[in-house]
Parts: sequence; structure tokens; C-alpha cells
Amino acid sequence: MKVLTLILSIIAIALIIFNATKLNFNALLEGESQTALITIAAALCALVLLQILRISKKIEKLSKKNRA
Repeated sequence: MKVLTLILSIIAIALIIFNATKLNFNALLEGESQTALITIAAALCALVLLQILRISKKIEKLSKKNRA
């Protein structure tokens, strides 16, 4: 699970970097820039969710360890 979240995090970061190069700062909400902004927002959401998953798994592991 740890490897999967790491791989997905790397992919999300790569998407953010790629789409940041597609931004046109003169017209952020038009055409390709709008699509890039939406994709950047989605990748950031994915990163947050992956971090939440990683932390919850760590808490679950500690909880099981303390019970035993």
C-alpha cells in the first residue's frame, strides 16, 4: 500500500508540473489554461487524499500495536 501511494503521489506531482507549463497567465480562465487549472486542482486533491490515507494507515497500525 505504501508503494502504491508513493507512485500515485509522484504521478500527481508530475501532472501538476506538466500542467503548470500549460498555463497562460494572461488568460488563466480561457482555453487550455482553464483545463490546466482544473487538472492542477484535481491533482492537488489527489495528493491530499493520498496523504490522509497514508496517515490513517499509520494510525491504524499504531492502534493495533497498542492493543496487543
